[in-house]
Amino acid sequence: MTEDIRLFGAIAVRPAILALIPQFETLTGFSVAAKWAVNPTVKTEIEAGEPFDLVIINPHMVEDLVASGKVKTGSHAAFGRIGMGVAAKAGSKPLDIGSVAAFAHVLKSAGSIAYASDGTSGGYFSGLLDRMGIADEVKPKLVAAPGGQTPLAVARGDAELGVVPVTSILAAAPEVILVGRFPAEFQSYIDFAIGISAHARNTEAATQLSAYLTSAAVDDTLAAKGVERI
Repeated sequence: MTEDIRLFGAIAVRPAILALIPQFETLTGFSVAAKWAVNPTVKTEIEAGEPFDLVIINPHMVEDLVASGKVKTGSHAAFGRIGMGVAAKAGSKPLDIGSVAAFAHVLKSAGSIAYASDGTSGGYFSGLLDRMGIADEVKPKLVAAPGGQTPLAVARGDAELGVVPVTSILAAAPEVILVGRFPAEFQSYIDFAIGISAHARNTEAATQLSAYLTSAAVDDTLAAKGVERI
């Protein structure tokens, strides 16, 4: 009996990867068992001994895992990037965040804003508020959400808006809508890369999954889920 390919990935790429796994399994006959966490947690758990066959996290974290002997040398492959967006509950009034001024106005006017406090996106947004000079006004209104829960906090009404990678917002439809992407001046793309475990149960199977996820054949699906190729 063929064992599952153990995929350990960042929550932000989950919607896109889940859309691709069934086709991969049909094409190859392999099955994939996926586990998800925020980027830093994925890296920390792997360093602590969490077994995996293929990982998808930030590129510098993959390189760190190569250096520590957890990821196979030469297996690092670029996957794509995800931009940041603003989420609102379905049915909310339209908001304009198309310019720097409009974006700042929406953030300052919101009653509460959910963000992924323990993830890469949350760290970026917190720093962005400082750069924009509106931290004193906005930070008291921030609602910390655990990994993967930011859009759900908006859907439940725990926060008026949410700031999170676009993939997570699109995946939360129809309860949540994408107000828009951050203005170009403040957009931060979170890059993702793939690495194969140095101790994979089936290196060939993991290699096939990596090749599939980085192939041009899945570009359209990724784009629809909010992932841009680098």
